[in-house]
Amino acid sequence: MSSNNNTKHLQYHSGFNNQHASEALKGALPDFQNTPQKCPFGLYAEQLQGSSFTAPREHNFRSWLYRIRPTASYPEFKPLKKSSSKIQCSFPTNEYTSPRRYRWMPVDIPNEKTDFIDGIFTIAGAGNAAMKSGFATHLYAISDDMYNSTDKKRVMINADGDFLLVPEHGALYIKTEFGDLEVHPKEIAVIPRGVRFAINPLNGTARGYICELFQGHFELPGLGPIGANGLANPRDFLYPTARYEESDDKVQVVHKMQAKLFETQTWSPFDVVAWHGNYAPYKYDLTKFCAVNSVTFDHIDPSVFTVLTAQSPVAGTAVVDFVIFPPRWGVAENTFRPPYFHRNTMSEYMGLITGNYEAKMATSKKGGFVPGGGSLHNCMSGHGPEIRVFEKESTKKLEPERVGDGSLAFMFESMYHFNVTKFGAQEATLDEDYAEVWSDVKKNFNPNERGV
Repeated sequence: MSSNNNTKHLQYHSGFNNQHASEALKGALPDFQNTPQKCPFGLYAEQLQGSSFTAPREHNFRSWLYRIRPTASYPEFKPLKKSSSKIQCSFPTNEYTSPRRYRWMPVDIPNEKTDFIDGIFTIAGAGNAAMKSGFATHLYAISDDMYNSTDKKRVMINADGDFLLVPEHGALYIKTEFGDLEVHPKEIAVIPRGVRFAINPLNGTARGYICELFQGHFELPGLGPIGANGLANPRDFLYPTARYEESDDKVQVVHKMQAKLFETQTWSPFDVVAWHGNYAPYKYDLTKFCAVNSVTFDHIDPSVFTVLTAQSPVAGTAVVDFVIFPPRWGVAENTFRPPYFHRNTMSEYMGLITGNYEAKMATSKKGGFVPGGGSLHNCMSGHGPEIRVFEKESTKKLEPERVGDGSLAFMFESMYHFNVTKFGAQEATLDEDYAEVWSDVKKNFNPNERGV
């Protein structure tokens, strides 16, 4: 199934993890097999496998690409000579390991030309890409194209994991082997491991967040008692349609492996004329999320706002959940409606795409929790609403109300401890006053007055 998005030139296939089939040249897909003795139009058949061959069918991901030249014919990769990248993909216990509650201000968008490869900064993570275990949390801030028709042709391959991109400022044009995606703030994109891609900022600059998943792939959460409908609907996930270019112009292909960067010079890797399968990049519009919430009493756990999850072998326990806090109605009676005070075995990194998050105010000297910034509450570190929010929400008259209008916050929540990087601890702009948001908590206890 194909559908138009809000641009005039791009079309998409819809359906999460569907078996899609796409051809830019009619007849380029073989009729009923994957590897005919001769492919149509003199193309080469190449399989891109995102799981082991013998993975269970529901976890088996692969696509067949019919391209002008196979990637095996690339010249050998050599270490990249010049890079300002601050990517990290291994997170052992280090000198910055701490139960400290972190809050960061946004990274600056560079004045000098900086593309996506050079504009990634790793804040924290867990596990190790070489062992395909855990994940990384990155930021990106870019001011230059990776790939254009004039002076720049640079392409990236990520062998370490799947990139989940969360734009905060500026739209992205993502060119891939499978076709192209246009992704705006309030949308997300996922680029699976091994897919060749190039990212351009549509309006000159862009900034946002990345969750790089080393372990497995993202999937839709189970709905359980919610039933068959709700949260992120599968049909709203959009996949690119085949587009190809036939060009012998030299392209720099940068391969990321265990956070090390390698390069080779070759022809355009965007030469896929047709493809079919269930392993491909995709995008999703977060404004289409169907939120579920309490209509009686009590604040429901944030897991009801999960868009995508990557599950561990422990049932119901995520390597990482991608959770959002969208605009919605608050109607719970006799209830403290914002997020409650809590300590959690899961660790939480939060970011803000736009607006003001309901449990935070601009209370610190540096401005508080703002779009492009982030916060980290590691395993068992106490946190919750800022005290001014608590006092206001504990005393106001409760009526049905809109919550979060004009705002969109998100969370990467993981079973693992986050280990902060040197960049996150020393080079990024920390809000050193973050803990002060709880410093004025009052002792209200009175054993002689129940007060409710």
